[in-house]
Amino acid sequence: MKDNNIFNTTPITKIRPTIEFFLGADTEHDKTIECGVLEKTLETAKQLGFVDENGKSKVDRVFMYNPDAIGLWIYQEYKDLFKPLENITQVREDILTVYPPVTPVCFGSMYTGMKPENHGILKYEKPVLQVNTIFDFLPSVGKKVAIVCTQGDSIAEIFKGRKVDYFIYPTIDRCNKKAEELIIADNHDLIVLYNGNYDYYMHRFTPKGRKSINELRKNIDTYCALYELIKENWKQHRTFMAFAPDHGCHRSIFPPGNHGKNIPKDMNTVHFYTFI
Repeated sequence: MKDNNIFNTTPITKIRPTIEFFLGADTEHDKTIECGVLEKTLETAKQLGFVDENGKSKVDRVFMYNPDAIGLWIYQEYKDLFKPLENITQVREDILTVYPPVTPVCFGSMYTGMKPENHGILKYEKPVLQVNTIFDFLPSVGKKVAIVCTQGDSIAEIFKGRKVDYFIYPTIDRCNKKAEELIIADNHDLIVLYNGNYDYYMHRFTPKGRKSINELRKNIDTYCALYELIKENWKQHRTFMAFAPDHGCHRSIFPPGNHGKNIPKDMNTVHFYTFI
């Protein structure tokens, strides 16, 4: 088990360039954007034949599943719960998120490739980002993108106004149903699906509370079900699929669960990547 007093070293800012690389849309960005693809993930893609001998990606679909607030320490303590997810995973990346580890700041960095001081969200607030994001760049090079999330959440708010297809609903169940419909329709190069249910229950019932862990199980089950749907419906594609939380969490007094501190439990998260 990894020492919970040690911070991860792989930055969450590498997610954007990794997605762009796999979609064949990688290019030279402003210096504020983190350079380079996730190295372990790239090496795995080469070994599995998803990158050719010239270093070019063979992937043409990316599905990003973004559950909220799942820290590395939760994975370490509930490994049995994660077994169905690990069974369909080729590479795990232990990710260091950005400070403060709160949802709009972290997703801002994940999908801009920038540190908070460069993208401009420095605390828990949800302004529309004024910088270049993956949701600006990919449409500009002809990629079709869908965002599926719940009303009022960080992804719904901070990435407004882009040339992407937005599917925003009042419930997570409706979001997940729409994601299934989009997979079957097969019209998008990138689909991003956000689920905030574990975060919601963790704040109210502690990170390890029975209700919270039940929601974590739902996140894992959702990802595995979407994997099966993609495997069945995207046979003509090569897909990069990610279970990619934004930050971790810790137990506190009030509220019973929280995040936002510069501590490993909040800053260390874990991503699971699947090549189909």
